[in-house]
Amino acid sequence: MIVVFKPDATPDQINQILTKAEQLGLKTNVSEGVERTIVGLIGPEEVLQVTPLEVFEGVERVIPVLAPYRLVSREYQADNSIVSLSDDVKIGGEQLHVMAGPCSIESLDGMDRIARQAREGGATILRGGAFKPRTSPYDFQGMGEEGLKILKDVGEKYGMATVTEVMDARDIDLICRYADMLQIGARNMQNFTLLKEVGKAKKPVLLKRGISATIKEWLMCAEYILANGNFNVVFCERGIRTYETATRNTLDINAVGVVKQLSHLPIIVDPSHATGRWGLVAPAARAAVAAGCDGLMIEVHDNPKEAFSDGGQSLVPEKFSALMQELRPIAQAVNRKL
Repeated sequence: MIVVFKPDATPDQINQILTKAEQLGLKTNVSEGVERTIVGLIGPEEVLQVTPLEVFEGVERVIPVLAPYRLVSREYQADNSIVSLSDDVKIGGEQLHVMAGPCSIESLDGMDRIARQAREGGATILRGGAFKPRTSPYDFQGMGEEGLKILKDVGEKYGMATVTEVMDARDIDLICRYADMLQIGARNMQNFTLLKEVGKAKKPVLLKRGISATIKEWLMCAEYILANGNFNVVFCERGIRTYETATRNTLDINAVGVVKQLSHLPIIVDPSHATGRWGLVAPAARAAVAAGCDGLMIEVHDNPKEAFSDGGQSLVPEKFSALMQELRPIAQAVNRKL
């Protein structure tokens, strides 16, 4: 439920609603606009329906939010949200941002080389996994805190924001000390305990779509994060599992438009995981930008044959730079910048 106050509503009148909400056991989110204040109320449906908030002084109208993902929905917030990773990197505006880097952080020298070339190609966010969820327990699992230190140092060196995956709620505080953004991977999209904890952390969150998740399920998972106080969430479409075996996953390009209609939160696309083949990354990325995404996540490695993970879907730096050149006129055609 959304409470819209009159333009001349006083702080005392707004506080009356906040106090009433607290008495009813409701969570609140206050948004102060240029002309008026809006308060979102989150709680049990029956409490919201029987409480006549319209009678309070200063209230202009009360709007029910029909979508089950209340805070995530366009009903709650009509304007697009902007998620800030740094002073220069803000996802959701006119500028598109590209996250680039290796699937796994492997060494300081290797990360430094890849970051330098990705930055030269136009990437603004450095990606790299320090904790890796692998299908086999015998595969490389990541460098842990040592990898996080490398990510932070190299990101700062080249003026790039950083994003890395968090797999365990116990690691959140550690990762927050090093990274600018926490990634929730596809396998953890419905790890509700983890979602609640990153909601409390207040760091920007990149929420990847689950392997077989519907869009509604995906939005509901974002709701867990917002309901715990963190509105800095970016969706990431990375392909879903279908009966098709020609590619690693099936890129649901429809998801970009659907999420844009249903939610105010930004959405980026990961063509690397969507296709699983480096030769298909470019056409998938072009389609994503044309569809209106707010950015891309692309795996880049200067020696894919020796990559610890996902070498087959990684672009070499030269291919990455060429792709960025191809994307710029497409971005311009849909009134965006890259």
